[in-house]
Amino acid sequence: MNYLERRTGRIAQLLAGLTVLALGEVMIIKAHLGVIPWDVLAQGMLHQFGLTIGQWSMIIGGVVLLLWIPMRERPGLGTVTNVALTGFGLDFFTRVLPAPHGPVAAGLFLVVGVVLNGIGTAAYIGSRLGSGPRDGLMTGLVRLTGGSVRLVRTCIEIAVVTAGALLGGNLGAGTFVFALSIGMIVHVALPYFSRAKAVVPRPEPCPEAA
Repeated sequence: MNYLERRTGRIAQLLAGLTVLALGEVMIIKAHLGVIPWDVLAQGMLHQFGLTIGQWSMIIGGVVLLLWIPMRERPGLGTVTNVALTGFGLDFFTRVLPAPHGPVAAGLFLVVGVVLNGIGTAAYIGSRLGSGPRDGLMTGLVRLTGGSVRLVRTCIEIAVVTAGALLGGNLGAGTFVFALSIGMIVHVALPYFSRAKAVVPRPEPCPEAA
């Protein structure tokens, strides 16, 4: 397989992964049982200022990318694509995906959504075309502060969820289900999508979704 074929395959994997990630994210939103941490913030902004969940996802992603500049983090193709495609995907699937009826269907939407989000995350990470904006923020702060990945990521997630909940975002059981399970799902799925020959990295604790 030549370089062009490998590059095309990685880009196709990136796009497919982000599409699946967005579908899973919308299924979690449609379940109305609590959304993923960064969507709590996006929903809070939506409730306060209007626009759409996808537009706020892109705005927040863009602001986070600006924070990369003083930390000297370098975006890749996957970084920019992550912001744009996830935002458009959120709005598209929000329009076309029906809401579940009843608690059983809602619970199923939540579980399937978390699994799809994890698989999509593993696919885009495995393409090795650039980290997402939130992951870059985490790694930049780890380097600047000297703190552990676990501590820095936890502090970021707590700050984001708290701000989003105060603004009216949907913080609920689904938020905690996602936080507790997404890392394991990505860990299991990542070897199947890794484009590297070396040892597959183990994301810790929980990679982002949008």
